[in-house]
Amino acid sequence: MRSLLWLGFFATILAAWWVMYAMAVGMDLDMLGRPGAAGQAMRQMDPRMDMYMPMAHFGPLFAMWAIMMAAMMLPTLVPTLRSYEDLMTSANGSRAGWLGVLLGYFITWVGFAALITGVQLALLFGGVVDMLGIATSPVFAGLLLLAVGAFQFTRAKEICHGVCHSPMMYFLGHWRAGFAGGLRMGLGLGAFCVGCCWGFMALGFVGGVMSLLWMGLATLFMVLEKLPQIGHAVTRPMGVALIFSGLAVLALPLANGG
Repeated sequence: MRSLLWLGFFATILAAWWVMYAMAVGMDLDMLGRPGAAGQAMRQMDPRMDMYMPMAHFGPLFAMWAIMMAAMMLPTLVPTLRSYEDLMTSANGSRAGWLGVLLGYFITWVGFAALITGVQLALLFGGVVDMLGIATSPVFAGLLLLAVGAFQFTRAKEICHGVCHSPMMYFLGHWRAGFAGGLRMGLGLGAFCVGCCWGFMALGFVGGVMSLLWMGLATLFMVLEKLPQIGHAVTRPMGVALIFSGLAVLALPLANGG
């Protein structure tokens, strides 16, 4: 049973990545999120045009974000699920509770997917991002990089990252047995994880939410943040890197005489 559950878990992640790759190809985007001729035409469309455009409607856009959450956030849950497994031998944890933690965590991120879908639609109809979710202004992109970078130094980040980095402490302080208990703990862990990682999701608007490069790098960094050995050592350096990146994006138009 343990092997089947873990195989199903990783198969879900691989399937989600495949769907995102297929969607990127269907939008004529390369691995870096750069559009081809058809992608450029889509990028320049006005969302108010009298034609059906999936990226301008809540349903298809929400489905895209929900699948993206599975692709990007489920890999970060591996240390947490391993911690719960340790309590299956030292406490009264169970496979049903393991599934409850997984489901609760994913439900929280699907809720965040609904929220960021609404944000993207507001930005799209406000002219801040285009149909591919790419910022139309370097000022917006630069300020977003600065905001996410600065967040890495806040007390809120420290608290949320502390829970995500040490899920065993959360389990010990909020322990509930069975599927319902696991679901409750998964919802709580998911909420802290959203508080910790929301900025990296928002950074999709800098280079495009369908950029597989951004998805891969963001996923890798969020996994590193949760590793017990190095998690605390990478948070602030990433903040510094994002702040310098934001300043560079803001300065680039000036350097080009714009």
